[in-house]
Amino acid sequence: MLADALGRPLRFILTAGQVNEITQAEALLEGADGYAVLADKGYDSTALRECIRGSGMKAVIPTIRTRRIQVPYDKEAYKLRNRIERCFGRLKIFRRIATRYDRKTIHFMASLHLAASILWMS
Repeated sequence: MLADALGRPLRFILTAGQVNEITQAEALLEGADGYAVLADKGYDSTALRECIRGSGMKAVIPTIRTRRIQVPYDKEAYKLRNRIERCFGRLKIFRRIATRYDRKTIHFMASLHLAASILWMS
């Protein structure tokens, strides 16, 4: 999911449960504009950082401990990432989303878009 600075959902890409989200990060960022991209340690990769830099944005992603060279990041800007986590929390208020009630992908995405539109109005 891609969210804006206010924590409102902008884009979704649905993957299988066992697929890592970082595989879809570049596709979500395609055409996005902004000052920075805030993400957790799960998105720490050189390729993604280069993609973000190529888009003219700043990568605010803490590095994983096993990385040989620790990349510095803006800790104050990273504190704003809680808005994205709150967005996930608000989406999970909808039982259909939290429990993956819909079996078909198209139905689940429709429910997700409906929930996201309700969040935009509130």
